[in-house]
Amino acid sequence: MQCVWCEEESAKETTSSVYWELPDGTRAIEITDTPTIECTECGMMYQDDQLIEELEDHLVLINIKNVPNCISYKALMAEPKLLKRNYFRF
Repeated sequence: MQCVWCEEESAKETTSSVYWELPDGTRAIEITDTPTIECTECGMMYQDDQLIEELEDHLVLINIKNVPNCISYKALMAEPKLLKRNYFRF
């Protein structure tokens, strides 16, 4: 897999903890076991654009007051949605 930062073919899929600010800006949460791309050449760890969009949309669609300060990616994505989709994404 090609790294989007250094463009070397040394990126691989893994998981890691990430920290995300909630849409209302009240706090940040730790999301454990988040799908991550890690480059063994440059050391960069990042999430792909599609995952970022899905995660940000999901945080808009759920009741974030129920989300603890630390939650696994799988548990976060299993939180029930209040709306079917993000109507603010055009």
